[in-house]
Amino acid sequence: MNCKKVAESKPDGFINIFNGKNLENWEGDPTYWRVQNGILVGEIIPETLLKRNTFIIWKGGAPSNFELKLDFKISDKGNSGINYRSSLIDTLPFALKGYQGDIDGSNRYTGMNYEERGRTTLAPRGQKVIVNSQPNPESENSLKNNIVSNAWQSSEILASLGNQDSLLNYIKDNDWNTFHIIAKNNRLQHFVNGKLMSDVTDNDSLNRKQSGFIGVQVHTGPPMKVEFKNIQLKTLNSE
Repeated sequence: MNCKKVAESKPDGFINIFNGKNLENWEGDPTYWRVQNGILVGEIIPETLLKRNTFIIWKGGAPSNFELKLDFKISDKGNSGINYRSSLIDTLPFALKGYQGDIDGSNRYTGMNYEERGRTTLAPRGQKVIVNSQPNPESENSLKNNIVSNAWQSSEILASLGNQDSLLNYIKDNDWNTFHIIAKNNRLQHFVNGKLMSDVTDNDSLNRKQSGFIGVQVHTGPPMKVEFKNIQLKTLNSE
């Protein structure tokens, strides 16, 4: 990945991958995405309701091991997320399949690890887990059959990171929050405002991804607005 196309590295190793001026190196549907006052804005209004989720996708690379930091703010009824190590859906424009750091205005799910168009919930907020492959993967619909109540069944809870109420205290309503993703080898950690919210070790060699695209989402549902700024990426080695 050649990050120097976007910006020079800072002393801490991070680069800005959103310049705050325009959508250079980003691709999405302009009906839903714009730059306003230095902020990347995703918005659905009553006249533009979605039939499926849509993303704006960073086209500067498909990183493997990295840290990603950004600030976000979301409306009360908003539903969004940060996808990474994701693949494009050839038959659909601006669609991604892959890991997601979830964000929602009611903060029921903010910080969890959800796999878009894949294994669904890998780790709810507050869990440290190991994810394994589905049993009998050669059987028909084995992936779908291993999902119950929108959650992947082949996982083992290693530890609690805190209960829902205690973790919720770290997330600010109707204000700016910082999301920090660390993806190194098969371990995926999501932090919000410096607090670890979910921690996944993905041992599912059949379904996991080692690299892929980064993108942010607006979700189907009622009108909403999500804002992003200070989007920074740092590449990591595999040791």
